[in-house]
Amino acid sequence: MGADPYAITRFDVTAKASDLQRRFSDLPAGENRAERFAVAGRVMLLRGQGNIAFADLWDESGKIQLFFKSDVVGKEQLKAFQRYVDRGDLLGVQGRIARTKLGELSLLVERYEVLSKALAPLPDKWHGLVDVERRYRQRYLDLAVNPEVRDVFLMRSRIIAEMRRFLDARNFVEVETPVLINVAGGATARPFQTHHNALGLDLNLRIATELYLKRLVVGGIERVYEIGRIFRNEGIDTKHNPEFTMMELYAAYWSYEEMAQFTEELLAHLVAMVTDGGDALAYGERTLDFRRPFKRVEYLAALREYGGFARADLLDAERAVRIAESLGIPKPPSHAHALDKIFEAVVEPHLLDPTFVMDIPVLLSPLAKRRADDPELTERFELFIANMEACNAFSELNDPDDQRGRFEEQARDRDAGDVEAPPPDWDFIAALEVGMPPTAGIGIGIDRLVMYLTNQQSIRDVILFPLQRPIIER
Repeated sequence: MGADPYAITRFDVTAKASDLQRRFSDLPAGENRAERFAVAGRVMLLRGQGNIAFADLWDESGKIQLFFKSDVVGKEQLKAFQRYVDRGDLLGVQGRIARTKLGELSLLVERYEVLSKALAPLPDKWHGLVDVERRYRQRYLDLAVNPEVRDVFLMRSRIIAEMRRFLDARNFVEVETPVLINVAGGATARPFQTHHNALGLDLNLRIATELYLKRLVVGGIERVYEIGRIFRNEGIDTKHNPEFTMMELYAAYWSYEEMAQFTEELLAHLVAMVTDGGDALAYGERTLDFRRPFKRVEYLAALREYGGFARADLLDAERAVRIAESLGIPKPPSHAHALDKIFEAVVEPHLLDPTFVMDIPVLLSPLAKRRADDPELTERFELFIANMEACNAFSELNDPDDQRGRFEEQARDRDAGDVEAPPPDWDFIAALEVGMPPTAGIGIGIDRLVMYLTNQQSIRDVILFPLQRPIIER
C-alpha cells in the first residue's frame, strides 16, 4: 500500500461490535441506516472478489461483518484492501450499518485504515489453536483466535469487580500488605525464597496475607480485606498453580457462624450474576446447586461416614499415620499431614454441591479458636465445591498464650521434617498481646471460584499466564 502500517497512533472508536449487533438486531434484510459508526479490531476472515469484499472484524466484545463495495469505499481503496490486508491485521473502519440480503448485519465501509500489520500468520479458522501448551505459552494468540477464552478472562475481571462492590457496600476496607516478608506464615506451605542485596537479607514471598491483616484488626480496622497474589512452592495440577490469587477478609465481632452466612450470601450473589438470577451452575457434566442454606457436615463425622474411622484413631498420631499408610498415602511427616491426606482421599470425592465442612480438629488449625464445648476441635469450616476446597474460614484465635503454644507445636513438626510447617511469627504474638477483638476470617481462592463460575476444569484456564517450563533455545 506504500504506507507504514505502524504509523497510526490513535483511532476514534465510537461503537463496539456487540453494541451494534444488539442495537440493530431488528434491522430488516436489505436495509441500511444513515448513522455512521467507527469500529476497530482484528480481521479474522476475508472473502469476496471483484467489486465487493467481506471481512469479519472481531473486537473484545464480538464480531461484526465488514461489507466493502467499490462504489462506496472507492475502487482503489477496495483493490488495496483485497491486495494488502491479511487475516490477523488490525483495522479501523468507518461506515453505515446495513443488513445484507442474506441477513448478515454489516458495516458498509466508507473508509478504513490499517492500524497494525500481523506479520506472523494466525492459526487457520478450521483447526484454530488447540495445542494446550501452546495456548498457555502464547496466551496472546489464544485470546486473539479463541473468543470463548477471551470471554472467560473478561468474566473473571467482572467477578472480581463485583466482589469488591459487594465488600465495599458492607463497609469492608481494602488494603495492601507486604509480599516480601521475613516469616512466611498464615498457611501450611513451602515458600519461595529470595534475597535483598542492599540489606543482605534473605526473604520469602508470602504464602498468605492472614497475619498482617489480623495485625490491622488489632490496630482498629474492624473490617478489612485484600485481593492479592499468593506464592506457594508446590506442585502444578488442574487445581494448583504456584502463583495464584486469594481474597482474605476479616470482620471484628463476628464468629465463624456469621462468616458462613456471609459466604453463602456472597457466592449466591455471584452465581446469580453469571446466570442472570439463577441459583445453579453447570460445571462439566454436573449441575451445582447454590440454593441457601448450603449443606453442612462435621469433619470427624464425615470421616466416620465415608471411611468408617473412629475419632479416637484419627486424633491419635500413630494410629492416624497407620490409617494414611493403609490408604496408600506415603508416610506423612506429621499427624496434621496424615489427617489432611486421609480427608482428601476419603471425603473430598463425595463433596459435590457446596458443602461446609465444620469443626475441624485443632491440630489442623493453628490459627483458629477452640470450640468451648470440645477443645480438640475448632470453630473452623472449609467450603468444598465440586470436590475442591473453595474457601477456609474460622473464628480467629486471639489468645496469645494459646497461639504461642500452637506455634511451638508447628515448630516441633518443622524440626521433625514437615517442610510445609511454617516457622513461628513471634511478632504476631506481640500483636495479640495488645489485644485483638473476637474476629472471624476467611480466605477464598479467586482462581477456583472463577473456575466454577465460568465452567472451566483446569486452574490454568482461568490464569492468564500460568507457570510453565521455559523453552530452551538451541
